[in-house]
Amino acid sequence: MDWVYVVLGLVILLLAGDALVKGAVNLALRLGIPALIVSLTIVAFGTSAPELLVSVKAILDDAPGLALGNVVGSNTANVLLVLGVPALLATMHTSDCDTRASYFQMLGATALFVVLCWFGPLTWISGLILLAALAAMLLYAARASMQHRAEAKEAADEEEEVEGADPNIAGWKIAVFLVLGIIGLPLGADLLVDGARNIARDFGVSDAVIGLTVVAIGTSLPELATTVVAALRKQADVAIGNVIGSNMFNLLGIMGVASLVGAIPVDPEFFRFDLWVMVGASLLLFPLVMMGRDLTRGWGIGLSALYIAYIAMALT
Repeated sequence: MDWVYVVLGLVILLLAGDALVKGAVNLALRLGIPALIVSLTIVAFGTSAPELLVSVKAILDDAPGLALGNVVGSNTANVLLVLGVPALLATMHTSDCDTRASYFQMLGATALFVVLCWFGPLTWISGLILLAALAAMLLYAARASMQHRAEAKEAADEEEEVEGADPNIAGWKIAVFLVLGIIGLPLGADLLVDGARNIARDFGVSDAVIGLTVVAIGTSLPELATTVVAALRKQADVAIGNVIGSNMFNLLGIMGVASLVGAIPVDPEFFRFDLWVMVGASLLLFPLVMMGRDLTRGWGIGLSALYIAYIAMALT
């Protein structure tokens, strides 16, 4: 039954997160909030709601290792799995994308997170530092986007496309989406965390290992689905931007909020292996972002093989 709880919890989390994004986006646009602000805030927070709820629930259930493992494992999976699998299906011309600024911000967020873990445990002070860094990055992104729009000749006539937006949606549907999201997210998180903890006990492994593997893969499924679609549509910028943005929010937003809920001790095992795997995975993006390399099938095979090897080592 524990595996059933995990699968059911993941399904509920994914559906509830999608419903919350649709409801919140359409409500915000109907209230007159600019589409740019909606994209930078509501969509970003909404798509990461499953990871956030899982991490908070884990801390409240006295399983902080599961919360930390979820974020570290998700960031590793986002690079090796989420970029590796789509590259097996189609070449992504990442050489045409300019994501250097965002990539350096992601590396900065990664370095900040590792330093805070080094002086761990992560406390409310760490949480405030991480959230302040997130606010600074969101402000930079907002200014950069506004400047780009101002420089475009037809910017005033262009309409922003926002994930989940539907100009013809009825008001009662918005309400239903919001209610389903608000109710479904904590329910899915509860099932997932309880099932994952029981599985960890049954197999004699730690909560952190389950967070690094089963939970991390499950909560990375939305990013994987988005990237596969982007690869098939030849939208390399969406694919790599999705990974970079998700990794930044995982480290700064999710761990920032989770640290405010309760102290998160950092197991020494994270410093012996898992944190450095996460850092190494982030550095693997350097040739794609800085040297104009395309994400080919060869890259896909290499990244996927590395992830399989990592999971095998984590479980043993």
